[in-house]
Amino acid sequence: MVETTTGGEPDDGAAEVLDRPLPDGVRRRVVQIVSDGFGGLTVAELPVQLRQYARFAPNRRAKFAGNAMAAALETDPLFRQRIAEKLREAQSELTGALDSGSPPPAADPLDVAAAAYVLRPPGWVKLVTAAGEEALRADAERADEETRAELDRLREELAEARGQTRTETERLRTELESAKKEAESLHRKLRGALSDVKRGEAAVRKLRGEMEAVRGEGQAHVSAAESESRRLKARLSEVEATLEATRRAAREGRSVEDMRVRLLLDTVLDAAQGLRRELALPPVSVRPAETVDAVEPGRMTPKDIAARALSENDPAILDQLLALPQAHLVVDGYNVTKTGYPQMPLEKQRLRLLGQLSQLAAQTGAEVTCVFDGAELAAPVLLAPPRGVRVLFSKPGVTADELIRQLVRAEPPGRPVIVVSTDREVADGVAKAGARPVASAVLLKRFSRG
Repeated sequence: MVETTTGGEPDDGAAEVLDRPLPDGVRRRVVQIVSDGFGGLTVAELPVQLRQYARFAPNRRAKFAGNAMAAALETDPLFRQRIAEKLREAQSELTGALDSGSPPPAADPLDVAAAAYVLRPPGWVKLVTAAGEEALRADAERADEETRAELDRLREELAEARGQTRTETERLRTELESAKKEAESLHRKLRGALSDVKRGEAAVRKLRGEMEAVRGEGQAHVSAAESESRRLKARLSEVEATLEATRRAAREGRSVEDMRVRLLLDTVLDAAQGLRRELALPPVSVRPAETVDAVEPGRMTPKDIAARALSENDPAILDQLLALPQAHLVVDGYNVTKTGYPQMPLEKQRLRLLGQLSQLAAQTGAEVTCVFDGAELAAPVLLAPPRGVRVLFSKPGVTADELIRQLVRAEPPGRPVIVVSTDREVADGVAKAGARPVASAVLLKRFSRG
């Protein structure tokens, strides 16, 4: 729709208003005209909202600033005049024809409409509207041609598909006839095979019944024989176990009792010799004074040493205990090492303690046994015990504390047994059994003294 002035005479093209959206084809050409003329303007001549695109390339400017340029062209008359001037410089023939009111008939309607939209000559709205209708008509014709071509292609494909379907149907019909004949032949063979299978199954059932009867009778005989064999084997095992237990008890009884008596005898003899040396008695025969009834001085025991003036933490106590005749030193290995040097690996803890115990055994002449807890081991230990030291590991399910108590109980009464451990339960247990407990710190002080 075109607006006119109140005097009845048409005003210039600036008063005309387009009453419908700008056709897409015309809009694209308008954006391209603005983008081409954009580069010829200074930053000050550009609207504020377009100055950020001043350095963009024309194609990039048209891509990212198309909406902004179209809006500025519509709302900013000064900007439109500047773009129109650039358009007149670039396309003088087309713009001259539009200014004279006679656009060239051979020109592209979209170019004519876009230039008229920018220049706004009288009648520009009609040019834009006509270009939009022409573009729509061209698009419709092009779509119609494409639709017609697509329809022809689909018809050809349909005809080809129908031909292939007929061919495939004939082939499938032939294969179906062949398959029916083959199926009938297979059915006949199957019926014959089923008859044979039924006869075979009847024979198998008969044979299976006979075999089950034979198997049951054989299993009865085998079960009876196995029961008798198990009874005889159990009886034989009981007799062998009883015989072995009798032999082991007799052998161990003799060896343990002999060992305990011999060790006690050695202890008594060493104690008597030590007492003779301590009293400095001359080797004389019985004197009359010896027949007088009186209290004789008793020999020193590990418990008597505790009553002396030494502190419980004085390593001299350990020297006095180890000086007793036939003294036996039992060491709780990990209790000592984890008290003295816990930061070292277990292997190095064992080697260090055993080396120190070997030196102590050589200095004192005492029997030394070192006990380690077997639960600390992931595998058997390959260890050569040092000279003068017996090394024992507890068996699975037995703690080192229990092994130490077994060693104390194995000693004969009266033999000096010294147990080194800080474990209060171990110390109380061995004290009740007659052994003398000593703290691990005392042994470590004795080692440091050399």
